[in-house]
Amino acid sequence: MTEEPTKTFELGVYTFGNTPRVPDGGYGPTSQAIRHALEAVRVADEVGLDFFGFGEHHTRSMPVSSPTSMVIAAAASTRRIKLGATVSVLSTDEPIRVFQQLATAAALAPGRIEVVAGRGSSAITFPIFDLDERDYDMLYSSKLELLLALNRSERVTWSGPHRRRPLEDLLIVPQPEQPLRIWLGTGGSPESVFRAVELGVPMFLGVLGGTPEHWAQYGRAYREAWSQTGRPPRGAAVAVAVHGFVGQNDREAKTTYLQHELQMFETGSAEIGRPMRPSPGRARDLEPGGMVFAGGPDEVAERILQLHELLGHSRQIMQMDVGGMPQTTFLKAIELLGTKVAPAVRRGIGVAATAEPPATATA
Repeated sequence: MTEEPTKTFELGVYTFGNTPRVPDGGYGPTSQAIRHALEAVRVADEVGLDFFGFGEHHTRSMPVSSPTSMVIAAAASTRRIKLGATVSVLSTDEPIRVFQQLATAAALAPGRIEVVAGRGSSAITFPIFDLDERDYDMLYSSKLELLLALNRSERVTWSGPHRRRPLEDLLIVPQPEQPLRIWLGTGGSPESVFRAVELGVPMFLGVLGGTPEHWAQYGRAYREAWSQTGRPPRGAAVAVAVHGFVGQNDREAKTTYLQHELQMFETGSAEIGRPMRPSPGRARDLEPGGMVFAGGPDEVAERILQLHELLGHSRQIMQMDVGGMPQTTFLKAIELLGTKVAPAVRRGIGVAATAEPPATATA
């Protein structure tokens, strides 16, 4: 008998940090962006969202450079929300240390810790960590394989091209009480879709534009390839990370978001060596048929449901704090996402709110 996957859907937020702007147009302290991100995750927990992710950037405008550190801090200050690194740029990080840091967070928040392992959207981290960009593919593939091996057993014997010395029955501590959920993050590379299937891991799509119909192709290709492996269908999970914003009404939300996204394109993109501006038709991406989910609660909920109908994803997270958006504006958007959008989406799909996680162990 064919096993039917359990119907689930989770809604949440992710951030790269959002350094506040000062009246003369410059930046405030990057340390404030870190404190703001931790305040945001506490609000997300309080309003009933399912997931909060911390991405990795190394710029003044988006200064969350150590997402695993943020996950640890959030694990100690939240009660029920799932937490993850979205993404950890694994190509230029040390997978043993990534795993140990996430396992530390899992000790504080059992059953709530995940990681999206990604290549990164730019090569900015290679010179920072003295690595050769020509090794881009090898580093990611080798380090991802090691991360997955670390998640299978507390003692690891492993060798791969990114290490000079093999690991021989190495004890890795601490260990999470259950394996971490490790996703493969991709911006839409067909090769990454099939790599996720080959490794038997869920797929997290990072989306900046396009159409729901375009991204639905990746979900179909992933599930079709997965079905050929004989693995249980429940393992073939697809999640999506998008830009968006929730305001009191559609016009206010779209105006606010576009204002701050333009600021992000003008400054943030230049910081990573890729100066660009949004396309002249960027406003269309905020409308039905686009992939930027900005609007009032009703429109955002309806568009999430429309995407789910096509993609069948089990999680959607939104980056809302772009371009120096004021923290109060960001927190209000989180509140609306949790109290207005999430209940409507759950009703539309027919799922309940995420169950309470296991209680945190105490001495």
